[in-house]
Amino acid sequence: MNEITAAAFAAQSEGVLTRRQSFGLVERRAALARLALAVRQNELALIAAISADFGKPEAEVILTEILPVMQEIRHASRNLRRWMRPRRVAPTLATLGTSARVRSEARGVCLIIAPWNYPFSLALGPLVSALAAGNSAIIKPSEMTPATSAVIARLVHSVFPPDLVAVVEGGVEASQALLALPFDHIFFTGSPAVGKIVMSAAAKTLSSVTLELGGKSPTIIGPDADLKNAAKWIAFGKFANAGQTCIAPDHVFVHRSVKGEFLTVLREQIARSYNTGINSPHLARIVNEQHAKRLADLLKDAIGKGAQITLKGQVTGTCMEPTLIEAITPEMDISDEEIFGPILPIISYDDIDDVLGQMNAKPKPLALYVFCKSRMLTDKIIANTSSGSVGVNLTVAQFTHTGLPFGGVNTSGIGAAHGHYGFRAFSHERAILSNHFSALPLVFPPYTGRAKRLIGLIKRFLG
Repeated sequence: MNEITAAAFAAQSEGVLTRRQSFGLVERRAALARLALAVRQNELALIAAISADFGKPEAEVILTEILPVMQEIRHASRNLRRWMRPRRVAPTLATLGTSARVRSEARGVCLIIAPWNYPFSLALGPLVSALAAGNSAIIKPSEMTPATSAVIARLVHSVFPPDLVAVVEGGVEASQALLALPFDHIFFTGSPAVGKIVMSAAAKTLSSVTLELGGKSPTIIGPDADLKNAAKWIAFGKFANAGQTCIAPDHVFVHRSVKGEFLTVLREQIARSYNTGINSPHLARIVNEQHAKRLADLLKDAIGKGAQITLKGQVTGTCMEPTLIEAITPEMDISDEEIFGPILPIISYDDIDDVLGQMNAKPKPLALYVFCKSRMLTDKIIANTSSGSVGVNLTVAQFTHTGLPFGGVNTSGIGAAHGHYGFRAFSHERAILSNHFSALPLVFPPYTGRAKRLIGLIKRFLG
């Protein structure tokens, strides 16, 4: 595996200078068009593979795996000419007589390490940005979704030469071998714990990084919220992909005055969405038995410490129905660990300031959701918290907006992706300053009386 990894990296490294000359707008658009065609041609194979890996429904595969990639391709292709165009910058007083521009250039050879929860879209989505920016890339799919990993490898091999895009399959050893190489940029999606390992490895070669991590994304329901709308969005955002979504609502703070009614409409919404029980064709499975056991242990720990089950979902192997729990306390494991499954804690509150205090005592989440009609309360929550993104009266949809940056803050991520932000993540913004008739040589040494007077005059204007 190390030999394969080194060979792929060497082939792409040798082509860096050539790509700078020959991989322009036309070639990048053509590469994206070939990728789009391959995705369409492999749609049935992708649906079957993701179903085999963890039983995701066909409609959900199309909605959350295939459409995001196709949207990224379409958006990048339409806007690539503008993104690539050098950007002129106005001169400052100190640089009068010069012209300035910023040129977006490919970083070089990039590594994309994809997670298992959305194994296709989180591998191919960053690839779109890497290619749009003019890079080559090596993709490392997750070994926890082997069927999808195999389809990605076949798809990429059918479209691109290995000196432009390659796929390296394998487990931890493959990841370690890749991280030991001096990539120009590393794009990682996964847990904060593994993100620290990736960043540590990148530091050894001074590779730049984009880290899409996670965290416990909170949801706040105000006393005036549209509860039926909140229930629809929360049920979808939380239980799609069986809760295995980095921006899924992790827990819900609901105002005590509407808690009872909210629980009623939420249970009704869950029943409408997944009403055929544990074998519902609309419900994905937990990815493997290890993660299913982790979720069962979280639930067992919470119940043992006083949590109450409001809606008990059945559990059979890796199948787990939506589960609602209450009476959460800080000493429970579920209060600190990202749930990443179909268990939703419901926490009542009276004072929004108490909620904000609890949120700010925790690491900054990847997403925050607010359901409220009051603009004043919504603005207060946003102004007094920090998160990668905010959804107001909706959940998870911010991920699909190609005009918005997608990324976290500190423990929930570094950098941003999607659309132009993804293009910039995989680009070096090179500053170019050209002299025409700059007067700065007048203040070069020796520092005569005239030079000192000119420096004093500049200081008056600039200092």
